Amino acid sequence: CFQNMSQCWLFLLLLLMGRNGLCQKEEVCSKSVINSCSDCIKSGPYCVWCQQLNFTKPGEQEAVRCDTQAKLLERGCKAEEILSPPNSDTVTKNDRLSSTFDQQEPVQLAPQEIRLELRPGLPTTFPIHFKRVQGYPVDLYYLMDLSNSMKDDLQNVKGLGKDLFAALKKITQHAQIGFGAFVDKTVLPYTNTNKDKLQRPCDAADKQCQAAFGYRHVLSMTPREEEFKTKVTEQFISGNLDSPEGSLDAMMQASVCGDKIGWRNSSTRLLVLTTDAGFHMAGDGKLAGILEPNDEHCHMENNLYVKSSEMDYPSVGQLASQLDKNNIQPIFAVTKNVVNVYRQLSQMIPKSEVGELSSDSRNVVRLIEDAYNVSDLFQLKHMLCWLNFPGPLGIKDTLTVTLSTNCECQCMDPQVANHTHCKGKGRVHCGICSCSQGFVGQFCECSIGDKDEGTLREACKDENGVECGGRGDCVCGRCECHTTESGNYYHGAFCQCDDEQCEKFQNKLCGGKGKCNCGTCECNTGYEGSACQCTVSQEACRTINNTVCYGRGNCKCNRCECDEGYQPPRCQKCLGCQNPCLTKLNCIECLGFDQGPFKKNCTEACSKSVFHQMVDQFTLSSKQCEQKDSEGCWVKFKLDQLVGKDNYWAEILKSRGMVEIILTYIYIRPVAVHTCSVRYTAVPKWHSMLRKLKKERKTSFDAELEIRASSTWTY
Repeated sequence: CFQNMSQCWLFLLLLLMGRNGLCQKEEVCSKSVINSCSDCIKSGPYCVWCQQLNFTKPGEQEAVRCDTQAKLLERGCKAEEILSPPNSDTVTKNDRLSSTFDQQEPVQLAPQEIRLELRPGLPTTFPIHFKRVQGYPVDLYYLMDLSNSMKDDLQNVKGLGKDLFAALKKITQHAQIGFGAFVDKTVLPYTNTNKDKLQRPCDAADKQCQAAFGYRHVLSMTPREEEFKTKVTEQFISGNLDSPEGSLDAMMQASVCGDKIGWRNSSTRLLVLTTDAGFHMAGDGKLAGILEPNDEHCHMENNLYVKSSEMDYPSVGQLASQLDKNNIQPIFAVTKNVVNVYRQLSQMIPKSEVGELSSDSRNVVRLIEDAYNVSDLFQLKHMLCWLNFPGPLGIKDTLTVTLSTNCECQCMDPQVANHTHCKGKGRVHCGICSCSQGFVGQFCECSIGDKDEGTLREACKDENGVECGGRGDCVCGRCECHTTESGNYYHGAFCQCDDEQCEKFQNKLCGGKGKCNCGTCECNTGYEGSACQCTVSQEACRTINNTVCYGRGNCKCNRCECDEGYQPPRCQKCLGCQNPCLTKLNCIECLGFDQGPFKKNCTEACSKSVFHQMVDQFTLSSKQCEQKDSEGCWVKFKLDQLVGKDNYWAEILKSRGMVEIILTYIYIRPVAVHTCSVRYTAVPKWHSMLRKLKKERKTSFDAELEIRASSTWTY
């Protein structure tokens, strides 16, 4: 409890998590494109600028002037040469805190207005003084669920008046209390609309039952205990059909009907909702055909909410907005079965509190006392745009914060038009040369002559159009490369290379066995691999005939990297390659029988890829090839692949297949059909002889002649 406290509280206003906060982080400067002091300051909250002359080395990027203060000091920048625009705050309104309540609006929060000029992301602190005025008025509106399930609680509430007033008097002498009740909309499916049931919605056993209603304002704010007790005593249970109630309807009307409720301008406003059920919200009205959205206006006549059956329930956002606008702190005193539901609701309604209601409602007083005491606490939250900073819960005092950013460097530039640092050809601004017209370069050392600066700069752009790859300065049409973070230089015509981005092995660049050159490892003698991770060896790549990977791959890191199609471990077999029985047939035909498509250039076409021998029988163990040659003869041969891709030893069988032809002549005379056959054995080309024979036979007979041939192979 912080009630009646008088000491000054110090709070953090954060754009990001403050350096003194619980989540303190190491100061870092994440630089992007830095061309000036202003660019540096905008890069991050801990980026500062060194304006010291000669801080950068020749060809070194001016961006090295931008870093954290610790790193710049380490690099040799003097403390007085470091620029860092500070945060600043100016209090524009600071009325004194009120000591007592004297019927006027007291001042409980100071200052009331402050102007901040901050660096983006850099946290700042400033003091806020809060003191709750002793005796500050409290208005408490007790809003009760009068559905049938709350029957036992109503009897207890009727006896709460004395206890509530006693609790409020401990807080202040200026306390008022009001009372309202709610059930739900008096339409289906929420309430039984039978005429008799509308008048008496309770169980038949309940002799005292009031007609169904949505929300009824019972008692306006009063300081009189007896009046509260009398009005509450007159209340009876009502009823409805479904479990969720019209709680949000009732809270909205209690918030916006201030003149009817009796909220005072200068008071802590507490709205206590007691219920044992959930709540309907915006959209649920469609079940009853109610499509008109809640308009957040007061619609009470004769203390009854008259738009209950015509207007939808409010959304949680609408209710939260009106509670905040009217400075009302809600307290949900609910039974155990719905505590989690209202805790989730409380997360969406600022300043709200949730307490578990005992079965007999006797802990309502304690919940109100606890909520009032908790309302003394600030709830500072991270905000990007500061407009109105609220005071403690239930307090109208606010702190208005006006925020602006500060990204400009106040450099102490020498007032010399042609400074010697710039070779007498320019001014110094924040440690950097600003060259006069016609001169360029880090120190204005280059005269562009009859070429304009744009033409010179074009010569420095790489294939992507980036000047010196973003790693150097274009000086007179040539790139002067910057240094890397480790102190080495970028190199290449467009500064595209560095010697620090090669592959690592065992966390060492090029495995510690080579040099990195423009992203590629150049290995020491005896080592190889993309990261020089292997000793040079071909032992595992050797074949039985002492070749390396059969000439069909490369041995790297003592393993065969096979050409496409050939399979490890030594690239002997090829999956998916063309069948050499087909691809080498033309060479077999010309080498073995001096015929075929390659007959005229057999030596040139085949002698380097096929070495052959004519045999009577095969000695090779490879698969036999059996193909028909250009003359229709069957040729048999075997191939053994030698070292390399297109290199074979061939055994060709000397004899080729012969054809036995049986010619059948059928000729027809006027009376009978005569058939005769002639057996003929010949080498292929029999089809041409057959055509010739057929032609001759047709001229020898007067009748129709048909010649048929069949063939069989003999060897």
